Formats: sequence, structure tokens, C-alpha cells
Amino acid sequence: MPADDLRLEKQVCFALYAASRAVINLYRPALDALGLTYPQYLVLLVLWERGPALVKELGEALDLDSGTLSPLLKRLEANGLVRRERCTEDERAVRIHLTDSGSALRARAANVPRKLSGTTGMALRELEALRDNLTRLTREITTQQD
Repeated sequence: MPADDLRLEKQVCFALYAASRAVINLYRPALDALGLTYPQYLVLLVLWERGPALVKELGEALDLDSGTLSPLLKRLEANGLVRRERCTEDERAVRIHLTDSGSALRARAANVPRKLSGTTGMALRELEALRDNLTRLTREITTQQD
């Protein structure tokens, strides 16, 4: 392997890491105004899209384990945005529901993606292609690991 292959700027992993941090930092002021962290925002995106969901389903959608998800959901519940409810058919399972406040927050968050995508310097078509390529990359990597 040529030594040039070990240059930092040649590493896909570093480009993804740096881009991820930059995007999350870009979202921070808008999410701070909503009183949310980035992971909390992701949970709400799933609930706004799909409605009530089991903790397990949220974990699968967001690729988060229950050790990460549980404290996040507790904070969202403490903030009055979701409520947790044990399933009657399986008491080990917990279903997450949006509260009225959690549902209403969707309207305030509606412009976040569009407003922030405008600050990237990339056309909407480029951002969509990037998202599709990253989704494909993730799928290919996780398929090979299974």
C-alpha cells in the first residue's frame, strides 16, 4: 500500500466524520431554539412521520440501542413532548406517544431542514444525491456485516 493512501484527506471515514460534525453543528442553533438536542430531534422526526412507536422500533429506525435511547426518551418525556406507555399485550415493551406539545412542535420545526440546507452552498439536487449515496453506503456496509 503506498504511503499516500494513509493521508488524512484521502480517508472516506474522516470526510464522513467531519461532515457529520459540521451538519450537526449547523443544526444546533435551530434546535436550541426549539429546546432540542440533535438526537431528540431525530426521535421526534420518526414520531411525527410514523405516529406512536415501540422503543424497539425507534431504535431500529435510528440505529440506536436502548441504552442510548432510554435516557433520550426520559428527557423528552420530562420536557412534556412524549409519553411512555407500557404495552398491555407485552408489558416488557414500551410505546412512545407524542403529547399535544410534541405534536405542536412539528409546526415550529417545519422549516429547519429547508433553512439549513440553504446554508450548505449545495443545490437541493446535490444534497439529495449525497443523501442517497450515503444511504446506499450505509446499506452496503451493514449488509456485508450481517
